[in-house]
Amino acid sequence: MVKKWDVTIPALTGKKTRKAYIYLPECYEEDDVRRYPVMYMFDGHNMFFDADSAFGKSWNMTSYMLWTRKPMIIVAVECNKEGNKRLSEYCPYGFSDPKYGQIRGQGRLYMDWLVEALKPFIDANFRTLPDREHTIIAGSSMGGLMALYGATVYNHVFQRAACLSPSLWTGPKKIMKLITEADIARDTTIYMDYGSEEMFNHPATAKALLDMNRLLLLKRVNLAFRIVPGGNHSEASWEKQIPIFMECLGL
Repeated sequence: MVKKWDVTIPALTGKKTRKAYIYLPECYEEDDVRRYPVMYMFDGHNMFFDADSAFGKSWNMTSYMLWTRKPMIIVAVECNKEGNKRLSEYCPYGFSDPKYGQIRGQGRLYMDWLVEALKPFIDANFRTLPDREHTIIAGSSMGGLMALYGATVYNHVFQRAACLSPSLWTGPKKIMKLITEADIARDTTIYMDYGSEEMFNHPATAKALLDMNRLLLLKRVNLAFRIVPGGNHSEASWEKQIPIFMECLGL
């Protein structure tokens, strides 16, 4: 079961609303005592329904969850789709790019809202397991970058993360600095992948991936990293990775 409702992120867009989605497992209504881990995801409009997705294809998370009957809640909020606002919201630092121009990084504002407003709302209104051990974060592309940022800089909140095709090219040195300075617990588990067909979309990607994985290993993170044969930068490709990252995260 997927429910939708409107949310605002005052620090980013004032009173303007956007859609939030929550997936509740089938057993949620059958057992009114049981509590569940929660996975927070980015680009909520692309997670569940093809009709809502930006490019007509979603991750189809609902089908996977129904098929596996995993006892887990998924919360996902849609991004700001205006111009380059998604790049701004989903980046914790500013960067410039020949194609996109100067981007103001508002990722910290977004993550503060997720941790300080959205998560408390979910924990208060649904039967969650609110502790760090049962709180996961996941996303792809810029959302993959934010999942990495969340699992490291906000490590006191998230124990596990799935970072698919993370946009490290936006500022390799900047994200490395943030993670270097982060206090990361040794039980942290991060899954990261990149498609073989998208590897050279940005010149900085290959080196950034090598440097990032080395840093995460030095920080004693439980890391699963893979290059996806034939994988590209699309929801269809990321959908195929769901069973793999779920298993790697122990979900």
